Amino acid sequence: MSANTEPALKLDNVSTHYGPILVLRNMNIEIFPGEIVCLLGGNASGKTTTLRTIVGMVAPTEGKITLDGVEIAGLDTTEIVGMGISMVPENRRLFSRMTVRENLEMGAYLRKKGNSHQEDLDRIFELFPRVKERLNQRAGTLSGGEQQMVAMGRALMARPKVLLMDEPSMGLAPVLVQSTFEIIKEINRQGTTIFLVEQNANMALLIADHGYVLQTGRIVLADTAENLLNNKMMREAYLGEM
Repeated sequence: MSANTEPALKLDNVSTHYGPILVLRNMNIEIFPGEIVCLLGGNASGKTTTLRTIVGMVAPTEGKITLDGVEIAGLDTTEIVGMGISMVPENRRLFSRMTVRENLEMGAYLRKKGNSHQEDLDRIFELFPRVKERLNQRAGTLSGGEQQMVAMGRALMARPKVLLMDEPSMGLAPVLVQSTFEIIKEINRQGTTIFLVEQNANMALLIADHGYVLQTGRIVLADTAENLLNNKMMREAYLGEM
């Protein structure tokens, strides 16, 4: 945790409905500057809804969400991205007919174009050398691993204070899962706070500082990543033996 005691991102008693259906119940999450925090849980536990609520795609029906102490619940997604949150969505969601370069530039659409764009591109090429080789290729023709690299690069082009990641390992070969998590660690080392939603609990907890376990829309466990890795109840009851 940073010496700065103000959470970078905080969910305070947040509940979210889809129509009459309660999906998230009284969620409390704190992510401090410089941390990697993971949210774990099975299918339909509410993990993606949590991210959608944070970025304004769904409005919470109760509670507060703050970024650096500023309330963001109720703002639209464009405003929230402009304030410093960007997201790598599940299944990448690239613009398949656009080139890799055009997809990356879409990540910076809220920022004024200038020399900093090239600096950001250079940073992304350093993280993902393969992306530089594919700049003029249509995104839809890339492999799954290459698409994940472009999706991560696109989110970083927004220069986020907090990067949200939704199931970054989904659909990737095991060797690519390992390298993806190494890159997530490197992005964090470079100064980006990360909130990671992931089904691969073992990999997520190995790189995270803290973790939360979600079950049917409610946080049922919260602890340091190390303690969660060694928590017998969590391994057996919520995530299976890892």
